[in-house]
Amino acid sequence: MKNLKGILFALISSGTFGLVPLFSLPLILPNLRPEGVVAIGIPTILFYRFLFSSVTMGAVCLYKKTSLKISIKDLAVVFFLALLYAATAKFLVDAYEYIDSGLATTVHFLYPIFVSIVMIMFYKEKKSIALLVASILSLVGVGMMCIHGEASPSLITGLVLSALTIFTYGLYIVGLNKSRISEMNFDSLTFYVLLMGCLIFLFYCLFTTGIQTVTLTSDWINLILLGVFATFISDLCLVLAVKHAGSTVTSILGSMEPVVAVLVGTLFFAEHFDWMSATGLLFVLGAVTLVILSNKNQQA
Repeated sequence: MKNLKGILFALISSGTFGLVPLFSLPLILPNLRPEGVVAIGIPTILFYRFLFSSVTMGAVCLYKKTSLKISIKDLAVVFFLALLYAATAKFLVDAYEYIDSGLATTVHFLYPIFVSIVMIMFYKEKKSIALLVASILSLVGVGMMCIHGEASPSLITGLVLSALTIFTYGLYIVGLNKSRISEMNFDSLTFYVLLMGCLIFLFYCLFTTGIQTVTLTSDWINLILLGVFATFISDLCLVLAVKHAGSTVTSILGSMEPVVAVLVGTLFFAEHFDWMSATGLLFVLGAVTLVILSNKNQQA
């Protein structure tokens, strides 16, 4: 039952994280903005994203009367994890300015390989054949979903930015499972990660563009949804998934993230989708199903 709960949380986390393009692209890309209205800078977007998510998580902690006491040593570890999570958010949104959101998210999804390598090399984790096959299926699937011969001068920049998230997000997931804060209350852990992310982007704004004025109601709606659905829910469920199912299973089930992101890009922003993309989608769903069945068998 514990693993099944972890699987559910992992699917919710990756699915909601895949909604980031839906709420962020209308804020970033000039061609999606109303005529005469300038795009909102990435520093401002990320500040509000983490502000709304940390406030929401703080309200949850108050409602549940969760203790927010934390030691200095634990606080230092949480700050490092928050830095990794914030870096992931920044690099991925930066990549959207250069390449399709579906392609950027697909490259980001290579992080399960990195997580598996770290867990095997440093923590002696034994991977089952089912998990290995699921990893291969999911990677082949997300690759097929975004093969369309895109040629752009910005392609390399976008690929490099999205590739950086492989390491930042991978280390974040391993850190949640293997650092000294692995037994920390998940509500308070999520709150501190999001709060520190907010402070990181506050200083980022102050030293770069400043916090821009947001005037459009639609922009506020996108910022709130980005903070609540694609950050608060995503990160809380990620912490729960790692605690219940472990780093490796959580990272593999992150395959729902590129599926959602590609579908969002196709349905809302006219990004590429053909028969090969559809075949890739089936591969990814097959990988998710394999992980679920594998964990059911282990519990039997």
